[in-house]
Amino acid sequence: MILLALAVAPGFAICLFIYLMDKYDPEPTGLLVKSFLLGMLSVAFPLIIQALAITAGLQENNGTLLGSAAFAYGIVGLSEELAKYLVLLFYAYPKKAFNEPLDGIVYAVMIGMGFATLENIAYVGRFGFGTGVARMFLSVPAHATFAILMGYYVGLAKFVPKKSEKLLSRGLLIAVLFHGTFDFFLFLGNNIFLMGASLITLLYAIRLSIRAIRKDSALSKKLYEQHYFEDNNNEPS
Repeated sequence: MILLALAVAPGFAICLFIYLMDKYDPEPTGLLVKSFLLGMLSVAFPLIIQALAITAGLQENNGTLLGSAAFAYGIVGLSEELAKYLVLLFYAYPKKAFNEPLDGIVYAVMIGMGFATLENIAYVGRFGFGTGVARMFLSVPAHATFAILMGYYVGLAKFVPKKSEKLLSRGLLIAVLFHGTFDFFLFLGNNIFLMGASLITLLYAIRLSIRAIRKDSALSKKLYEQHYFEDNNNEPS
């Protein structure tokens, strides 16, 4: 029971933080819960892709930098972020409640934390308490930053139609880039320098994520003061 609590607590805490941050026009709880659950279900896609890659002889550490990079970016980073991106794009993005740029971050984080929580349960169940503590401060926050950066651009895409394709692509690519880089250094080996490089990647992603949240939160406040949400929510469905 303690291990299960340790596995789910980080994801739930981040979801709660994002939910409380969205104070001007909160999203329907039902949509957030469904986004979280769909994030959990999306784990199946990268598992299949990664299993096929391993069967084909690709590994996270095959002794070459190029091989590790290919696995980190092309297999793990791309498959996991694409799975979350597809849920965001085809489930949350079309919803009427998705009515401000900040919502891109909110829904992306719910999806990302669903994904990370199920992944965390599997890792903690297999490797124990120490892994749970390490992932609480590294892997789960990393998934949150990937989601925030993706959601920031997806949120912009919905409200800047002329640049939507470019912004949507950028959202996926930046998440893959940071995810791949974070994993790449970990795949190379367990020494302090490589772990430090992975940590620096995470810290930089956190910095960009904070900036993205602040920008969208400021815009939400401005929209609220202009009674945008009242007018928008009164429109017929």
